[in-house]
Amino acid sequence: MSENNQGRRGRPVNEALGQTIIDAAFELFVELGFQATTMDKVAQRAKISKLSIYRHFENKEALFSAAMSARCQQFAPQSLVEGVDGSAEDQLMAIGSSLLRTLLSPEVRGVEAMVMADKTNQQSLSRLHYEAGPAHVIALFEALLRQLHAKAVLNVPEPLQSARLFAALLKGSDLLLIARFDEARAEAEIESYCRSVVAMFIAAHAGNDHAGG
Repeated sequence: MSENNQGRRGRPVNEALGQTIIDAAFELFVELGFQATTMDKVAQRAKISKLSIYRHFENKEALFSAAMSARCQQFAPQSLVEGVDGSAEDQLMAIGSSLLRTLLSPEVRGVEAMVMADKTNQQSLSRLHYEAGPAHVIALFEALLRQLHAKAVLNVPEPLQSARLFAALLKGSDLLLIARFDEARAEAEIESYCRSVVAMFIAAHAGNDHAGG
């Protein structure tokens, strides 16, 4: 995130105002896209001056990164892996179903569609979006896999790669599920799909006979 911790004259920024700016910017980025969203429009939506935005964010790219990071962490906070207990299957099911619901949420899908539609800035926006959201979630899951490996619950010698593969299995869920042509059916299928993913993942990481890690 590129939000300044202090104002340009060294004064602490107003955190509540910063959140207001982020919320307004996120709405506009999804509605209008990156190109059409301007600092003037964000100021108008947030009902503040443009100068107030620049006291918090250096430029539009920094504001985009902050907006994506804040919203991604709202959907997939630290609690995604904290406080999850039970068997390895129970833990992976809790995380997998939560993550899949996040991936299927209208806001997350709206951001992805916005990034893909912007042919001019697609590469830079994709990088900013990945660093703000998916990379954060994968890092959290990687940490959990390291713990499971250290406890000899699963055999995960390459936790980062395994975390990416787990996320990829969820991201590549059934097209009908993603398209949500039938929302009731999609909701009912989330658990069964996640259970299949978890079973496959555990089968690929079983047989951990090392001690410690």
